[in-house]
Amino acid sequence: MKKPSLLIIFLTVFIDLIGFGIVLPLFPIFAENLKASGLTIGLLMASYSAMQFVFAPVWGRISDRIGRRPVLLISTAGAAIAYVIFAIGSGMSGTTALVILFASRMFAGVCGANITVAQAYIADISSAQDRSKRMGLIGMAFGLGFIFGPFLGGMALSHFGPTGPGWLAAIFCTANFLFATVKLRESYTLGSEKAARRPHLGQWIHTMTQPKIGLLVGLFFLATFCFASFETTLGLLVMKNFDINPMRKSDARIVGYLFAYCGIIGAIVQGGIIGRLVKLFGEPLLITISLVILALGLAPMPFLHGQVPVGKEWLQPISGIWFLFLGGLALVSIGSSLTRPPLFGMISILTPPTEQGATLGVAQGAGSLARIFGPIFAGIFIKQHPAIPYVACAALSFVTGLVAWKFLHKAKPVKAASND
Repeated sequence: MKKPSLLIIFLTVFIDLIGFGIVLPLFPIFAENLKASGLTIGLLMASYSAMQFVFAPVWGRISDRIGRRPVLLISTAGAAIAYVIFAIGSGMSGTTALVILFASRMFAGVCGANITVAQAYIADISSAQDRSKRMGLIGMAFGLGFIFGPFLGGMALSHFGPTGPGWLAAIFCTANFLFATVKLRESYTLGSEKAARRPHLGQWIHTMTQPKIGLLVGLFFLATFCFASFETTLGLLVMKNFDINPMRKSDARIVGYLFAYCGIIGAIVQGGIIGRLVKLFGEPLLITISLVILALGLAPMPFLHGQVPVGKEWLQPISGIWFLFLGGLALVSIGSSLTRPPLFGMISILTPPTEQGATLGVAQGAGSLARIFGPIFAGIFIKQHPAIPYVACAALSFVTGLVAWKFLHKAKPVKAASND
């Protein structure tokens, strides 16, 4: 059961992220064709994360009561519908188009909050020793989804026009729904112990007032805040510091290549070596190390200036400033990739089986909240000086690592929670 189930869960998250990434190339088109302001585009992007923040704990609580499989099937089918709506809105104009696009992105965010249930599914079928390693599959699916999503979106846009990415995303989600309907088995056995019924705010209070779990959720929020700030501003930083002109096709691809570079490194870390690192260091120390690595990658990046290699220069040994910049990107990608699996593994181990979905939902909601505030913070302060968001997030990540060291590393070994 475990191998087919893990494959389905991986594909579910991967295709969700492909669907999210496919529509990214359209946002500049909306700004031009629909006369949408930068604020409107920002809100359109944030609406997805906002709905994830609200609904991640909701989906988790529901899955604790009725099982993981029905929630995953419902949310996957809903995602297909959301992208159909997005495709229709992409072919329209004026205020009506913007209203439909906002509705579709919010609906997609509601459905995309099913990542919580995917994590709970992994917790159900994994031992405490393997949980962090298998949580890395979620991160690997994230990385690969962000690589292939924008690429496929650009291809669909160039061949089929503005409606192409939406229809392609809908096709992927529909195929995923049909595959899961046939192959996905239930992982959660409903026993005599029932999941507690709590209101949305009550679930947040219950989770955050548990000292160890509340600390881990807070660490995840801060780590995600730093990485989301980096994601938002990387393109702007590279264009400014390396004299890139986005109007030149050869230059415009470079930012995409850099994101792909980060995504590939993240996928390798989370899909390959994370299990061995957890066994070598343990979850608490690995979380601390990851946050320090993230800080070391972020701090020097805004101070590096130069020219991007072009033509045959790519064939020459990479050296100097460009080498340092790629090294910084690698550190950021490695640091962020090492944080999520052991952190969610610890949260899952500390959580009773009947509350896996709800607790992981709160943690995922905290990450979604960070993806709202991080880009806002970075977008405001990078206009003042490119170094501000990077140095501030490097300092925040380093301090967060010290907090993790103090309160996690010296703590007693984590034991799996039970309903007793």
